[in-house]
Amino acid sequence: MKLAASQSESKDPHGGLTAAGRREFARKDGSHLKPGVKKAQSEMTTEEMRRKGSWAVRFYGRSGSLPPLEDKNGKPTRFALTAAAWGEPVPKTVSAARKIAAKGKRMLAQAKRRKEAA
Repeated sequence: MKLAASQSESKDPHGGLTAAGRREFARKDGSHLKPGVKKAQSEMTTEEMRRKGSWAVRFYGRSGSLPPLEDKNGKPTRFALTAAAWGEPVPKTVSAARKIAAKGKRMLAQAKRRKEAA
């Protein structure tokens, strides 16, 4: 019997989950998480563009206030580091996070146009 991955093995210190963390999540919840899309926008498929756009809007486009982007020592929180797992710069300010959300909205619109054209 294989033991569950420890928290340090499942969480990537640079943001997101490791492959072991995604497997553990799938075992517990039955979900099928995929790693973040880090490709340049010009190289993405329509599905990858939709996934990344959806992530950006869901995380950084929330109405109201966002969770903290930095801890009391000025280090980025796991919430902020998620951007690195998706190939985006780690936001230090709310306006930087909102720019990622705006980029996500543009990606979703472009993915929709691509799908309709196909």
